[in-house]
Amino acid sequence: MSLNITPIYVAILALLFIFLSINTIKTRRTHKISIGDGGEKALLRASRVHANFAEYVPFTIILIGILETQSYSSWIIHGLSIALIIARISHAYGLSQLNENFRFRIFGTSTTLNIMATCAFLILFKPLLASA
Repeated sequence: MSLNITPIYVAILALLFIFLSINTIKTRRTHKISIGDGGEKALLRASRVHANFAEYVPFTIILIGILETQSYSSWIIHGLSIALIIARISHAYGLSQLNENFRFRIFGTSTTLNIMATCAFLILFKPLLASA
């Protein structure tokens, strides 16, 4: 019951988080704003992209890791993890645009929430699925 697959995706998501962090820092430096957003729309968007990632990804990857420890198929673990990466990139791209195309943001948000719900249901119903 070890984690062999999830750590790979945790590392990829960590690199994405670092990229979003650097983007927020660069935007802060460009606009010379150290705290808050100073009313600067680009900084508000960069900060929210970064914060939203920090709010949703850790919990979701924990759920995926739990599925792996419960011996769910590697295809399920890879599929959910790849979908999470695509969702978060889509969300980050959509939300970071000043002239936002909501399709990217909506896709990223809805996919992330669907991954979380799928994981939660699989965890909750594992005992039922095992006895069927």
